[in-house]
Amino acid sequence: MRHFFMGILAVAALGACSEREHFTVEGTIEGAQDSMLYLHHMALSGPTVIDSVRLTADGAFSFKADAPEAPDFYVLRIDGQIINFSVDSTETVSIRAKYPGMAANYTVSGSDNCERIRQLALKQQALQRQAIALQQGYIGQELADSIDALVDRYKQDVVKNYIFAGPDQTSSYFALFQTLGQMPIFNPHASRDDMRTFGAVATYWDTFFPESERAQNLRNITLKSMNEARTVQARENQVIDAGKVIQSGVVDLRLPDNKGQMRTLTELKGRVVLLDFHAFATSESAARILLLRELYNKYHDRGLEIYQVSIDPDEHFWKQQVAQLPWITVRDAEGESLAKYNVQAVPEFFTIDRQNQLQKRSSQMDDLEAEIRALL
Repeated sequence: MRHFFMGILAVAALGACSEREHFTVEGTIEGAQDSMLYLHHMALSGPTVIDSVRLTADGAFSFKADAPEAPDFYVLRIDGQIINFSVDSTETVSIRAKYPGMAANYTVSGSDNCERIRQLALKQQALQRQAIALQQGYIGQELADSIDALVDRYKQDVVKNYIFAGPDQTSSYFALFQTLGQMPIFNPHASRDDMRTFGAVATYWDTFFPESERAQNLRNITLKSMNEARTVQARENQVIDAGKVIQSGVVDLRLPDNKGQMRTLTELKGRVVLLDFHAFATSESAARILLLRELYNKYHDRGLEIYQVSIDPDEHFWKQQVAQLPWITVRDAEGESLAKYNVQAVPEFFTIDRQNQLQKRSSQMDDLEAEIRALL
């Protein structure tokens, strides 16, 4: 009898483990009787149909699908008309729309993120209409300049009121990949400002959903654009031949970390050190921290340490920013360390070898990661 009950418990446990949680998207679409409504998952590899239904006279629908392990994106589609929405976990999203023209004529409830995505989609449609109108009145360079100015205004609005107002929102991720026709509105490979904007969102995804496909995608885009920008900057600075760089002993620093402990550079002898001067209050900070996390995760076990000097004036703000960082973070509110290393602007960084010898500063390096590997 005991074995019988144990068998029942085992089957029950197996059923519980295999049962997936679900999200629901439901609502009505007026004027779409006899139309096929499709639910798509918008994967990075392309859309996949999850479910479909033929609408009746009342236009009511209800789809239930497996909840994503990380926030993800979905589409309701009738013919070529779509409604974008996102799902965080197991919520119920309610959509009320009118067909035809449902992409511009719908309401959403049950998700603040979905409401922001709706607003962004409408803004994108308005931007498209404005660009078409400009084509009626301008040609050549005048048209190109006018569209550039139009897109710049759009980006300023979206960055301020959506992305930087909530980089942890799926609506911010959605905004990064909007287009005007076939042209990306945000292009981190062509704009340093866009690179920083991508970095702000990438930092959130990399912190909370590091194994998700979308986090890895954002990380790759951001790091690639940063590498491209560093290469361009190095060329502009006319990089010094590494063979002509004179090595010298490290100029020691003694500064308090976020726990009040005094930390020095000389205590790190025996490790390869990346000395990083930083300001968390700058727009470049998020992307910079993302890059440092990548380097630290890859090379810390092989002997890399980061000694990061913050010049942020607000101590409380600084402590909040560095609370989860794994490397040495110190603060120099007076900026005396900047003078010791002739730092004119941040971010700035230097490499130090295992013998505590100063090697190079940023302008003398084509590829920071390659320089670190060479010293390990």
